[in-house]
Amino acid sequence: MSGHSSMGNDPEIGLPNYKNIVRRIFLSGIAAANPEKSIKNFLSKKNGKILVRFNDKKKYRSANWKKIIIISFGKAAVSMAMAAKKIIPKSKLKDSIVVTNYENYKKIPNFSVFGAGHPWPDKNGVKASQAVLKAVKNAQKKELVLVLISGGGSALLPAPLYNARSNIRITLTDKIRVTKLLLESGATINEINIIRKKISMIKGGKLTLSSHPADLHALILSDVLGDDLSSIASGPTVPDKTKHRDAKKILQKYNIWKNAPKRIISCIEDGCNGYIPENYNYSNSPIFKNIGSAIIGSNAISLLAAKSMARKNVKHVEIWDKSLTGEASIQAGKLAKHLKSKSEQIKKYPIAILAGGEMTVTIKGNGKGGRNQEFALAFALAADKLKIQKDWTLLSGGTDGRDGPTDAAGAIVDNFTLQKIKDRGLDPKQLLRNNNSYKALKAGNALLSTGATGTNVADLQILLIH
Repeated sequence: MSGHSSMGNDPEIGLPNYKNIVRRIFLSGIAAANPEKSIKNFLSKKNGKILVRFNDKKKYRSANWKKIIIISFGKAAVSMAMAAKKIIPKSKLKDSIVVTNYENYKKIPNFSVFGAGHPWPDKNGVKASQAVLKAVKNAQKKELVLVLISGGGSALLPAPLYNARSNIRITLTDKIRVTKLLLESGATINEINIIRKKISMIKGGKLTLSSHPADLHALILSDVLGDDLSSIASGPTVPDKTKHRDAKKILQKYNIWKNAPKRIISCIEDGCNGYIPENYNYSNSPIFKNIGSAIIGSNAISLLAAKSMARKNVKHVEIWDKSLTGEASIQAGKLAKHLKSKSEQIKKYPIAILAGGEMTVTIKGNGKGGRNQEFALAFALAADKLKIQKDWTLLSGGTDGRDGPTDAAGAIVDNFTLQKIKDRGLDPKQLLRNNNSYKALKAGNALLSTGATGTNVADLQILLIH
């Protein structure tokens, strides 16, 4: 998976191997979100006591906790739990549970480990959620619930809401249906998570409510831009200040309200009418005074690591966007225009232009791909249309090693990619229109494959002009 220390030559075009360089820069960003290293920075043992750090490096919390319950969920859950297990004495551990996606599943002695569905929640995720709720409800005073959260947590812990007033329990099928509608509509991850919080027994601070009277501390590998604690994994440990009417407005905004499952509509309507309490009502509860949290890794941290690695390889480095969101194909066009401008202004080459974030794709076709593949193919087409004179190489990839429902992390394209696709008898424009970027990029030998990385801090983009 790693690149070579020297540039090497690309036998295909007789130039330094810029694909290796962008890959190496990308992998340095992933390394900065290494779960084990991140946990060790925030969890330690001193004089027999467990110390848990806050983001302020001088601030710790510690107590003579009788037992510690580890609840680890997300794509990095196994690595995070194993790192914590090495630090916490075996005699202190109680009822610890790990929930991750199938690609990252691994057994851990004395832990209950669940593999579950992502991006679509499944029955194993429901079983895992039930086990998590049972474990935290057994937590006692003078015990610590140590929650280790990483990207993918929202889908991996589906605990469908039970509405006691109308005796309605939202089903797993309902949750999958509304999530699919939202993802395909182009809704942002923050908007999707607002809906998730209203139809869950865990999200929106409800995990903390269930863990009372124990102490609770969350160590978080953030895959959300801006690191908003209430958005990461849909905020299971912090108060939720959004309301049911916010959820209704989002579903209406994307024309989903009339097509959403009836049980979900019923629960949100009951919330709007005051029959289901708003999560924010809990925010002043003394329960939330027993919690703490820290961001131990993020897209911003990984982007800075990528910038540092880029500086070892190129003359000029800039961050184009550290919060890249919006429609992938539109953002690709904007970056192509920036490429044209930079290639005409700067004389020292190569130039590295970096970005980090998480874009969206509004599905209009029936093809296969992910947001990074869509971005890469749209960029190649936009750059070709602008007739850019300089050679360039672009990588767009997910730090978890998976882009959408595909086996690729994203793509590495250059100014030769489109011709390779056409040489295989395919029309890249038509494939993009059908959201079939995977087929196009596979034909152009441009897919980026890393396998599951064991972490997740959203996406990185690396563009070289050379």
